[in-house]
Amino acid sequence: MMRVRVFDTADALARALARDVAAALRDTPALVLGLPTGQTPIPLYRELVRLHRAGRADFSRATTFNLDEFLGLAPRDPHSYRAFMQRHLFDGVNLAPRRIQFLNGAARDAAAECRRYERAIEKAGGIGLQILGLGANGHIGFNEPARALVAQTHATRLKPATRRANAALFDDRLSAVPREALSMGMATILHARTIVLLATGAAKARCVQRMIEGPVTPRLPASFLQLHRHAEIWVDARAGRSLQLRTKK
Repeated sequence: MMRVRVFDTADALARALARDVAAALRDTPALVLGLPTGQTPIPLYRELVRLHRAGRADFSRATTFNLDEFLGLAPRDPHSYRAFMQRHLFDGVNLAPRRIQFLNGAARDAAAECRRYERAIEKAGGIGLQILGLGANGHIGFNEPARALVAQTHATRLKPATRRANAALFDDRLSAVPREALSMGMATILHARTIVLLATGAAKARCVQRMIEGPVTPRLPASFLQLHRHAEIWVDARAGRSLQLRTKK
């Protein structure tokens, strides 16, 4: 059963998780981290940068793998997820560039790039701590609701709701948001030794409730976290307001 933690605010959640990540880095300096993009983890990344500058978070031996990237965008494209992570985290901590692993959205052969990424994760020893966000339609990474889910890293077509949610990265021009992306698959995500999913804001409340209290279904990809032995769901009070039982932190 998934452990659920409800915090009064999104900032309180971010501070608590940043402390846990910093502690994990002290315990396991060569920790392999899986990281998300989007608005939800920005407070977490801000807090991790603050802890690093205070000498309380050392990323020098850590390795990171991000969940996904837009197909067709080069790493240096300012609209790419790679550029997003550079702005919000990588430029502010002491991660070695060679330890930052990312899907290349501009790869000529998308299938080969996905296979390369799977091999890189395996070579790193697997992901120790996978942090996830939650799409309003229940997607994690770019694993969209479907009749069946793809196990490993793959190319996928984005739902209109997902493209709308990412329009802010493209100056609110929906037409500029790519229609396809590369994403870790569900099995790749579920192979992480520990998973923490973050969800904040009232708009996520219904999805959070379905993910935790509803059936496991590919129509709600995040529901597959119910099958993981060490998955935790961290939400703020607004995102957790529809849950039957909760404990505030």
